[in-house]
Amino acid sequence: MTLWINLSYFGLRLRCENPTPTPRMFLLLTALQILAVALAQSQGNENKIIGGYTCTRNSQPWQAALLTGPSRRFLCGGVLLSDQWAITAAHCARPTLRVALGKHNLRGWEATQQVLRVVRQVRHPQYNSRTNENDLMLLRLERPLRLGRAVQPIATASSCASPETPCLVSGWGTISSPTTRLPNLLQCVNVNIISHQRCQQAYPGAITAGMVCAGVPQGGKDSCQGDSGGPLVCRGQLQGLVSWGMEHCAQPGFPGVYTNLCKYHTWIQETMRSSS
Repeated sequence: MTLWINLSYFGLRLRCENPTPTPRMFLLLTALQILAVALAQSQGNENKIIGGYTCTRNSQPWQAALLTGPSRRFLCGGVLLSDQWAITAAHCARPTLRVALGKHNLRGWEATQQVLRVVRQVRHPQYNSRTNENDLMLLRLERPLRLGRAVQPIATASSCASPETPCLVSGWGTISSPTTRLPNLLQCVNVNIISHQRCQQAYPGAITAGMVCAGVPQGGKDSCQGDSGGPLVCRGQLQGLVSWGMEHCAQPGFPGVYTNLCKYHTWIQETMRSSS
């Protein structure tokens, strides 16, 4: 038996902050897969994102914040790839976006900050909003940024990370789950790459080659709502972008799911080169 279901009903959701309209993920699941996801919600939640800590100021100089609307409301994370290009999750697309770099305290003005308009949004041509496959989007900024200690690009990984590779995730997403509590200061969390097999076991039928899981087996460390599009950095390279996961974040056995950028290295480089 197969049927289309709304994964948000079973506690899976994208990880942008207060999306409008609320994104929904639809996947073709078997009855067995539905049961697996339903059981995931019944497991306890560590109620933190977690196990994170406040990042050292300017230690993640590629970290971007996506702002939207006249009020410049915080929406998603992002990552700087060059002085005029950033990358984020495709599900973070909005009619108008600005990108803030050089930020540590998201709620206050800082001397290191630079806020630029996005003049072009380039979603991956095979992005699928129902399955969340190919969840990446390049952003061309209105002019080159001034690079320095607080604003620096990071290279995307050209080879995929092995299971158990140590990585770091950063963002201004919620630091508690299921209740939402947004931090002012940039948060970091240490996680490990999870094998494709274990990732598939956690989310049967939902994981493609363009996705990679990261977390810790015991739970308690995870990205969460508001971290979408932010960096998964492994050994000094950008390995992934925060994409989706359980609505109640950091559950044991249910790691975060990231866009696996090693699979898109050529597309990223060619798109930036041809669109510059």
